[in-house]
Amino acid sequence: MSDLIAAFLLAFPAMLSIANPIGGAFVFAAPTSTYLTMQRAHVARLVAIYTLPITLVAVWAGSFVLGFFGITLPAVRVGGGLLIAISGLDMLRAADRPGGENPAQADAATGATDIALVPLTMPLTAGPGLISAAIALGAEHPASTDSGHMEPYFFLCLTLATLAMALTVWLIFRSAGKVVRLLSPSGFRTLGRLIGFLVLCIGVQMIVTRVGGMPSRH
Repeated sequence: MSDLIAAFLLAFPAMLSIANPIGGAFVFAAPTSTYLTMQRAHVARLVAIYTLPITLVAVWAGSFVLGFFGITLPAVRVGGGLLIAISGLDMLRAADRPGGENPAQADAATGATDIALVPLTMPLTAGPGLISAAIALGAEHPASTDSGHMEPYFFLCLTLATLAMALTVWLIFRSAGKVVRLLSPSGFRTLGRLIGFLVLCIGVQMIVTRVGGMPSRH
């Protein structure tokens, strides 16, 4: 039992630190700045709902899926870096639009679903870092021959840790509206440009680090 509790206490803070909902709340606040409180809460709920199955699939079957398709974790990181860079460019372009041209104002219902999945869930919350960590945690399962029936309980603990992480993301993101009330429209445009540039740099850095770390072939 102590091993199972240790698995939960290891997985939950690891997933939460990589998902980084506190830092992500500032990114969440920028594209939802024109939303009503109810709409912003709906987006936060969607992000948590999307994050949960993505992480659970990575925990339970991530190693098998990547192996089946011949995909390596470095490839996942490069692909995630591309997604992050594209999302950063989109945020920069959105911040430069006049207020009347904000697509979130034109169709908030459709926009909520769109931004909740990309970029607020993938790659912001359930990005390559969280997916890689979830796959690594799932790969640490105890062998059935050594621990009897410990393996199902181990994955149950990881599932509970994932649920707790998704719930924390929802609670923090739904409170991001407080950030909205502290900033003026011009302040949000400035924040949107800054965050978009930082997100773009993060994506580029992920790609550069991964490509630079690959062994050269001669």
